[in-house]
Amino acid sequence: MKQIIAKYKAAYTDMSGLDTYRVMPSQEVAIDALEPFLFLNHHGPQVYPANNRGLPFGPHPHKGFETVTFIIDGDIVHTDSTGYNSKIGAGGIQWMTAGKGIIHSENSSKEFLKNGGNVEILQLWVNLPARLKNVDPAYIGLQKDQIPHVNPDGGKVVIDAVSGIWEGQKGAIESLADIHLATIAFEAGGKFEIPIPENRTVLFYIINGKLNVNGDEIDKLTLVEFDEKAGTIHIEATEKSLLLIGHASPNNEPVVAQGPFVMNTRLEIQEAYADYQEGKFGKWRH
Repeated sequence: MKQIIAKYKAAYTDMSGLDTYRVMPSQEVAIDALEPFLFLNHHGPQVYPANNRGLPFGPHPHKGFETVTFIIDGDIVHTDSTGYNSKIGAGGIQWMTAGKGIIHSENSSKEFLKNGGNVEILQLWVNLPARLKNVDPAYIGLQKDQIPHVNPDGGKVVIDAVSGIWEGQKGAIESLADIHLATIAFEAGGKFEIPIPENRTVLFYIINGKLNVNGDEIDKLTLVEFDEKAGTIHIEATEKSLLLIGHASPNNEPVVAQGPFVMNTRLEIQEAYADYQEGKFGKWRH
């Protein structure tokens, strides 16, 4: 079995009225501790009233990495400087490659603004290796029924295969850098195990519920860090639960992050700000 090195509880903060749990980075978890997984925010769950202002993510730039947004409840309207406009509902995902630079916003739909409702969202940042940091920006938005589902353990476990291979099922997204990502829903008593090759960084975050992980009972809102040796992760749900899990090879390159940019050197960060100010990330026409 893979060894658990540490467990980190997400810290609560209010983000312009949006209940948010900051998973990583944190005071305990450096931005490169689980590289290429850099950043994870868990927004909600909470209920918005009718005639609300919606999500607080107006137009902002990114460069040098990818964002993966998991819509657990509610909806998100993605808009960006390449012309994409996409509304994704509960159970769907948004995978955006910022690459050489993009401006995007993530807002609630007009229907949600008017009627309100439940909202729960995860946003993950995945680093790109230096050789891919200047690829053209791209976006893929998928609804729940467009994501392959795998049902091991007699249906007590449901895997949404986002990228990579899960139980022989290829994920919905062809990752640029061999990133394997999935969400796994467990009924109480559901069991699943996954072998992890050597030198792969594991992302393991319990969104809700309670899981027994390699013999250790772990609550919701907890990030689990594993060793780098090859081994298996055994999971059994002690109650109905939802897990975000992934694994990838670290880039083994310097990580320099400032604001919305993640590059390899301080000079590249300065160049990213200059490119944005010079309009090289496209025009915001919305």
